[in-house]
Amino acid sequence: MAEAVETMDGWYCLHDLRKIDWQAWKQATASQRDAAITEFQELLTKWDVIDEEKNGSHAVYSILGHKADLILMVLRPTLKELQEVELSFNKTALASFTKQTYSYVSIVELSKYMAKEGEKPEEHPGTQARLRPRLPKWEHLCFYPMDKRRQGEDNWYVLPMDERRRLMYEHGMTGRKYAGKIRQIITGSMGFDDWEWSVTLFAKDALDIKKLVYEMRFDEVSARFGEFGSFYIGNILPKDEVPSFLQV
Repeated sequence: MAEAVETMDGWYCLHDLRKIDWQAWKQATASQRDAAITEFQELLTKWDVIDEEKNGSHAVYSILGHKADLILMVLRPTLKELQEVELSFNKTALASFTKQTYSYVSIVELSKYMAKEGEKPEEHPGTQARLRPRLPKWEHLCFYPMDKRRQGEDNWYVLPMDERRRLMYEHGMTGRKYAGKIRQIITGSMGFDDWEWSVTLFAKDALDIKKLVYEMRFDEVSARFGEFGSFYIGNILPKDEVPSFLQV
């Protein structure tokens, strides 16, 4: 029986994807739209305070394509707090003009594949910062869920620990080429959602996302064992640009 790698877990995470009912939004009165926008901005301001106090984090991006118009990515210390955030948005007037097209519940996760014997990486300040990150306000976001394949000889969960460690090391070396260009948040979701992990990439240049994902396809760990869900790509939506985004 293969040995399970120990994980280090941080803040709980919700990816909430919404499609706007533009027809209903246009049919609302100007005062109704203005009130809905103001209420949403006030909610984001409350979340900003939590960000500043380092008790959680969030990111809001507009999504391109038919899958969604908005994504709210939220991190909180507990599942209860995460649900309170979801409910707080659902109770806004703006939410009544949206449909949740996809959502994903997980927790920020780091593995101990690279930990040396006797080492306790969870005690490092840098590790704690990665487990409870402040999400960057970079120009672009890419989000997708993924699994490790379990088919025939390409079954991740029967590989020896040393082999998995080697594969993850090689995979990590590819990612290091994009240090400073890509910020990656990995969240684990076994027992929480339909996939095993989610990946959220933040980038200053959207092309770096394409290059990274393409290059990683050639890593053995992805080529042999990677199974991927839908990809969502978007642009940052600052709080003060919400009115222009929703203008009709």
